[in-house]
Amino acid sequence: MSDITQAEQPEADTAKPARHIPGQPDMWVLVLFEALIFTAYFAVYLFHRSASSALFLRSQGYLNPWLGTLDTALLLTSSMFMLRCVQAARAGAVRAAMANAYLTAGLGVAFLIAKITEWILLVHDGHGFTSNEFFLYYFFLTGIHLLHLLIGFITLGVCIYQLRSPNRRSQEIVETCATYWHTVDLLWILIFSLLYVVR
Repeated sequence: MSDITQAEQPEADTAKPARHIPGQPDMWVLVLFEALIFTAYFAVYLFHRSASSALFLRSQGYLNPWLGTLDTALLLTSSMFMLRCVQAARAGAVRAAMANAYLTAGLGVAFLIAKITEWILLVHDGHGFTSNEFFLYYFFLTGIHLLHLLIGFITLGVCIYQLRSPNRRSQEIVETCATYWHTVDLLWILIFSLLYVVR
């Protein structure tokens, strides 16, 4: 009886798929750390906004909500393609995974161009980093986010590099790169809400 139980045990274990968090644990530690740092940034921004609400509200009027909305749409769409990349990689559809990774990168570049264009237009109109407290936070938050976006391009490069060769291919690394890209997207949504939407 005990022999049958021991023989059936491995079969019972294999019947239950192992549950795991996508990507490498180190990336999730980094994501948590970034979330804490940006929470502190947002708290300081909201504190100073409450102290100078009229200045912040007036300064917000100089932002282009259409460009901000376009930025958001570009990053949200890029995250959709990144999700499709992960799904395709899991299914073994490597070409589809790479195509979606390239589309993700292309939309990221479009976001970069749109954001730099907005910066140029603001500076041209006399609203620079030192104009007032609102624009100090605006350029700081969007600049920090842009730095994360550039790191995101590096992770996309790693993802594509992994997908190119069967010898290097690692689903865990693809999911890790996707986790970082989704984090960049989430941070922008929060920044967009604070700078463009909150009144």
